[in-house]
Amino acid sequence: MYRSIIKRFFDFLVSAIICLLLVPVFIIVYIAVKLDSKGSFFFFQERLGKNGKTFKVFKIRTMTDKPRETSQEILRGNAEVTKVGAILRRLKIDELPQIINILKGDMSFVGPRPCMPALQEEFNEDGRERIKISPGLTGLAQTNGNIYLSWPERWKYDRYYVENVNFLLDVKILFKTVLIVFMGEEKFLKKPDA
Repeated sequence: MYRSIIKRFFDFLVSAIICLLLVPVFIIVYIAVKLDSKGSFFFFQERLGKNGKTFKVFKIRTMTDKPRETSQEILRGNAEVTKVGAILRRLKIDELPQIINILKGDMSFVGPRPCMPALQEEFNEDGRERIKISPGLTGLAQTNGNIYLSWPERWKYDRYYVENVNFLLDVKILFKTVLIVFMGEEKFLKKPDA
């Protein structure tokens, strides 16, 4: 019941409210991004969704407008990240437009993070399980190390989440995500059990 109906109802209702509340924030961030560097405000990227269906994810541009390989993972200290972009990434503000993806039904608040479609070719058994549900704005792997974990380690967390989706687990992940915004994800690094 929670997984099939309540979770989607919650996602739709809360994302609609948040979209309205965030309008002033987006205006301020828009001005900051445009003053800091040239280029578009939004950044769109194709990602892998539920059952392998692809969709365009919404993000705020945090890097220069120089052409680059979009499949490369951006780590802290990357020279192409703008000054404002570094702040937006640290506070996870660049991910906020994905509220629109949640409202549309492409994503959920909690679930495995949507990866690049090309990564599907490298999926092990855990990786294949992760696309059985909608991807999330945050997830179990993101609250246990995120980019400090290897892909197979992230997929192990993702599979655990897929097999154990429930309200309390979602609340725990959301609460931990808030802590990570203020304290940094490296402080919560925890390798999955073998």
